[in-house]
Amino acid sequence: MAGVTDRPFRELCLRYGAGMAVSEMMSSNPKTWNTSKSKQRMVHEGESGIRSVQIAGSDPQLMAEAAQFNVANGAQIIDINMGCPAKKVNKKLAGSALLQYPEIIKDILTAVVNAVDVPVTLKTRTGWDTENKNCVYIAKLAEDCGIQALALHGRTKACMYKGEAEYDSIKAVKQAISIPVIANGDIDSPEKAKYVLDYTGADALMIGRPAQGRPWIFQEIQHYLENGTTMDELPYQEVKDILLGHVDALHHFYGEFLGPRIARKHVVGI
Repeated sequence: MAGVTDRPFRELCLRYGAGMAVSEMMSSNPKTWNTSKSKQRMVHEGESGIRSVQIAGSDPQLMAEAAQFNVANGAQIIDINMGCPAKKVNKKLAGSALLQYPEIIKDILTAVVNAVDVPVTLKTRTGWDTENKNCVYIAKLAEDCGIQALALHGRTKACMYKGEAEYDSIKAVKQAISIPVIANGDIDSPEKAKYVLDYTGADALMIGRPAQGRPWIFQEIQHYLENGTTMDELPYQEVKDILLGHVDALHHFYGEFLGPRIARKHVVGI
């Protein structure tokens, strides 16, 4: 979701019912921190809700320093990304590539937890591939290292985003650890949200791609969980106002040159 969950989109999701919105993934490489893209991702002053900033990398010391840097810039939670399957991330031994190396994972988690005074969370996948699912082991390791909550996408790295998310692994992880478990993957409707919560026993849900072009999905899910009924579809005029307001916010945030280009990836799903 890097390039999607920028500040304007996070604010929109929070307005329509999201309990928390995590920042775009930040590299732990300090050489990237002064680029215009990274500087925009670091803007958290005055941001609504709990400010959770996600970092990625493979060097424990650099990850610890990145955590400290982001806390100094307003992060209230540090989220470690060990779930991204993108090739450009994995070739640097970051994201889900780390699932092949539990010892490095242990070193990274320990270093980051010890480096900051805010809660540290972890986002990961079920394993490197279907023959090497180690999410229960990694979850126990994370809990032992002081991770405060675990978000688990129900696919392996090899699966990328293909096929259907499998929830048995999320259920097994929930039964194996005592910290909160957040279920992720293919939660694209209020009915699916309730099914995943009931089946896995997860404490919360994480929604990514289904919110793109439909940021009010959080409101729909909350209504369904509380009332057992589906909300009426939003009126056309309200959807139009959301769309135009979002485009305007993107223009203000990125400027007149980048704003229209970045807006395209958001409005295409509506």
